Amino acid sequence: MKEKIIKPASGLGMFVLLITVLALSVFLLTRGMIFLSVPLALISLLFMIGLTIVNPNESVVCVLFGSYIGTIRANGFFWVNPLYSKKKFSLRARNMDSQAIKVNDKLGNPILIGIVLVWRVEETFKAAFEVDHYEAFVKIQSESAVRKLAGLYPYDSFDDDSADMSLRSGGDEINHELEEELRARLAIAGINVIEARISNLAYSSEIAGAMLQRQQATAVVAARTKIVEGAVGMVDMALKELSSKSIVDLDDDKKAAMVSNLMVVLCSDKSASPVINTGTLNQ
Repeated sequence: MKEKIIKPASGLGMFVLLITVLALSVFLLTRGMIFLSVPLALISLLFMIGLTIVNPNESVVCVLFGSYIGTIRANGFFWVNPLYSKKKFSLRARNMDSQAIKVNDKLGNPILIGIVLVWRVEETFKAAFEVDHYEAFVKIQSESAVRKLAGLYPYDSFDDDSADMSLRSGGDEINHELEEELRARLAIAGINVIEARISNLAYSSEIAGAMLQRQQATAVVAARTKIVEGAVGMVDMALKELSSKSIVDLDDDKKAAMVSNLMVVLCSDKSASPVINTGTLNQ
């Protein structure tokens, strides 16, 4: 079954009618006509149970003796069968900021990950009858989706060169995959996933220090690699310029000394202290 929209009677007209009947029963009671006043009063009070108010972005699911009658989505004051069992559902968008949970990424590293989920009830029939406590269902399935997503990707790509995407660098693609996973899981409860994104991502405390040192070492190695590549290019350019412009003739020993000095100057992490040679090239 799917959600069925019903249009109930106006509650204002029924309310006026019931108040009139109730006043009439009181009048008859004062006249001593108890056999008429009591039934009228009971009937009016019974019918008043059917009066219901539906606020904006709310809906009311109506059930009669275990049979689904329909859902009221219109806003206003209505009257329905007083024997209906009525349950209200909020159709407003809701935020769920989950606490960071400890999971293992693709490489088995323990990480802490949390998400922000924006959702709303889309189909009240499924929310009411397909699952038990749909709010708890959303929370549990969200945690399950996060665990599955974390197991598909590494935290970063330092230890997995074959990884095209990681949790830390995936950005919109990772969030989009999280949304699709949540939509598939929550569709059974009639839930519409508006947005889902990772809000908290970090290594677990027991390996955070070691991973920070690894990241720092990797960054230093990458920076040094770039420096060496640039230094080699500058030395090669200097030797070619000196040779092409015939500024000075250098044998292999002098070239080796020049290369050594230039590499030390260019690759050092401290400023070089120049030494002025006032003698000949051989000194």
